[in-house]
This record gives sequence, C-alpha cells and structure tokens, in this order.
Amino acid sequence: MSDDPLEQRLADILCAAPSLMQVMEIARDLALPDWMIFSGAIYQKAVNHLTGRAPDYGLKDYDLGYFDAGDTSYAAEDQVIRRAAAAFPPPLDHLVEVRNQARVHLWFEDRFGEPYAPLSDSAEALTRFTTTMFAVGARLDPDGELRIFAPFGLEDLFALRLRPNPIRATQGFARTAEAALARWPELTIVEGA
Repeated sequence: MSDDPLEQRLADILCAAPSLMQVMEIARDLALPDWMIFSGAIYQKAVNHLTGRAPDYGLKDYDLGYFDAGDTSYAAEDQVIRRAAAAFPPPLDHLVEVRNQARVHLWFEDRFGEPYAPLSDSAEALTRFTTTMFAVGARLDPDGELRIFAPFGLEDLFALRLRPNPIRATQGFARTAEAALARWPELTIVEGA
C-alpha cells in the first residue's frame, strides 16, 4: 500500500464493503489483463461512508475495466463479458459491467458525441472521467494488497467536492453534477477546474 494517508483511508473503506470485496476477489481470479474496478463502485463507497449511508447506497453497477489491445473486436470483449458473468453469482452477475478499455475509442464518440483518443492502459481511462472525484480505481493484487489509482489525487473525494476534469473538459459535467447532488446533497459542486 502507498504511504499516502488518503489512499490508506480509502483502502480501509473499500475493504469494509463486503459486496465490493467479493467483486474484487472474483475479478482478481478472472486474471484479466490490466484490470481494475473503477468509478461508482469505488468513489460511492467513500462518499457513502463519509455521509453516513450504507456502503451500497446509490450503486448502479460495478465497472470492471481491463485492457487487451491484442484483440479489440466486440466478439473478443463479448467472450470476456460472458466469462465474467458466469463467474459472478446472482445478483452480481447482472451488476458487473465489463469493458475492454482498449476498445473505448471505437464506440465512445458515437455514444457520447465527443472524440476519444485510444488509451494506453486501464489507468489512463481515469484521466478521461468527467470529474476528479469519480476518477478513482482499485485492484486487488494476487497477494491480497489493494492498489488505489487516482490520477487527480483523493483530496476532492474526501472533501466531497465535485469538480470538472482539469485536463479533459466534457459536455456531461453539469448533468453528472446534478445527478450526484440528487443522491448526495452534502456534495459541493465546483464549476471551474
């Protein structure tokens, strides 16, 4: 684990969430290349902890990203999606959303109307998230160590501060902020990066 006290604090929060740790353990056993759990499955656990809510409050899914540039076809990704679905017990089999981060640039613009350059690994995806607070991921290593990935740091997350991504402006920040504020009115929205 890192010497960063906020990373340790987040790791402690995540380790205390049984459903997330079950997802982490199964994801680790799937041994997908460069995998991580990110976005809501991670930041929501911290926000819920900090605001006194149940760990799974507001959780829509568990985003499981992996990076396989060797085959960016949908057929290959679909095989991994099916393999993962078979590995997770109900209801997790319907809550874990698996995506090859090496393919995101192939569909992102059609779906969200914004260009998206190819990624070089799963962690780089975090630098493209709409907000700094959401740009956090974690991986459970084979030795049981929980590794935290947070390219913008964790200060905004622990301050309950939602601000736009400072290096990639997106069209969706206002919509994202509104939805987050509806779930957690304790959040502070910062319009400018």
